[in-house]
Amino acid sequence: MKQNSVSEKVKVPLTIVKIGGGIIEDDRALKVFLTNFVAIKGAKILVHGGGKSATKLAIKLGIKTTMVAGRRVTDAEALKVITMMYAGLTNKTIVAALQKLDCNAVGLSGADGNMIQAKKRVIKDIDYGFVGDVSSVNTNLINTFLNAECTPVFCALTHDKNGQLLNTNADTIASEIAIAMGALYNTTLYYCFEKKGVLLDITDDSSVIKHIQSKNYKELLDTNAIADGMLPKLENCFYALNKNVQKVCIGDASMLLSKSVLFTTITL
Repeated sequence: MKQNSVSEKVKVPLTIVKIGGGIIEDDRALKVFLTNFVAIKGAKILVHGGGKSATKLAIKLGIKTTMVAGRRVTDAEALKVITMMYAGLTNKTIVAALQKLDCNAVGLSGADGNMIQAKKRVIKDIDYGFVGDVSSVNTNLINTFLNAECTPVFCALTHDKNGQLLNTNADTIASEIAIAMGALYNTTLYYCFEKKGVLLDITDDSSVIKHIQSKNYKELLDTNAIADGMLPKLENCFYALNKNVQKVCIGDASMLLSKSVLFTTITL
């Protein structure tokens, strides 16, 4: 992925947090998360999806939702629903809640300010429709917001610079922003969802794997200890780490404030 040119500066910490749909759907959990997010010191960026809410809206509108291997197939009608929910209700609800907490948030899609460009995914075995793979991140403009003490809040929409919005996985957007901003900051990436971390036993919330490295990750894959929806998330983690993101963590909202709670840290 290409990065826009940026000027040299002393690197300081930057925290990028991606929030999962389970938290977005739970008003109480969202309130706790946002309170903890605001308490993070220094520059920070929030990334969110909203797939569950989009699916509910699609059902109300009589629009079929098609998923393949956990990924949403985005036709023209599905893209309209996603845009309404991601860039509209979900994004602005989060921004308003952050403003209430005295966090000067700015709601953004990839199209705003040409923040995140993407290319429509090439059709191989599956046609995912209007789904985009990130090609560039506007680090200069993001940094302008951060220097103005604003907190960018990105939804999971990008664009192709030819007038086409594209649905892009929120985990991927978070990792691509963390990688791109690594030219200016020491970036740490948090994937925050309703579980305490990556679990050995999905039915046991206390079975958190505290530390995953390349070596034991392969072992976990070989024994099928990690599968399904966690696989693409961990792929994004290692992708980011290999592109000089300092650290990646997975867990619930409590990990944002305390190093003593259970959560998963991923390193190379």
